[in-house]
Amino acid sequence: MLGKNEKTISKYNYIMSNLTFGIIKPDAVRAGNAGKIVDRVLSNGFKVRGMKLIHQTRKQAEGFYSVHAGKGFFDELTEFMSSGPCVVLALEKDNAVPAWRELMGATNPAEAAEGTLRKDFASSIGENAVHGSDSDENAAIEIAYFFSKLELV
Repeated sequence: MLGKNEKTISKYNYIMSNLTFGIIKPDAVRAGNAGKIVDRVLSNGFKVRGMKLIHQTRKQAEGFYSVHAGKGFFDELTEFMSSGPCVVLALEKDNAVPAWRELMGATNPAEAAEGTLRKDFASSIGENAVHGSDSDENAAIEIAYFFSKLELV
C-alpha cells in the first residue's frame, strides 16, 4: 500500500504523463489554420484542458525559450514567436508528449510524415506551425509558464 507522499507522487506522474503543452505558432494563426489544427488535435483523441489566444512580447518569448539563449537561432525564434498572435494549449491524452510529437511531425516540414501538422500546415523549419514539449518535465514547466491552475479544466 502506498503512503500519502507516494500516492501524491504516483498521481502527479500519472497526470504529467497524460498532459502536454502545445503552441499553434504565429505563422499558422496568420494563415487562418488555428481552427483546422485544433480540429485535428481533437480528432486525434486529445482533450483540451487549457487554451488561449495570446500575443507574446519579445521578453515573454525570450523567457519561454530561455533554454535556447545563446544559440544561433534564438533571436530569430523569439522575434518570430512575438511577431503575432499564437494559441497556447494544455492537452490531455494517454502518453501525451509522444502522441503530440507524433501528430506534430518532424521539425522540418519537408521531412515530416504525411498527415502530420507540420507536413500539412508548416512552410519551413523556422515557421513550422506548432510547438510541443519534449518531455513530461518540460510539459509541466511550459504549461505553468502560460496557465494558472485555475485555467486548467
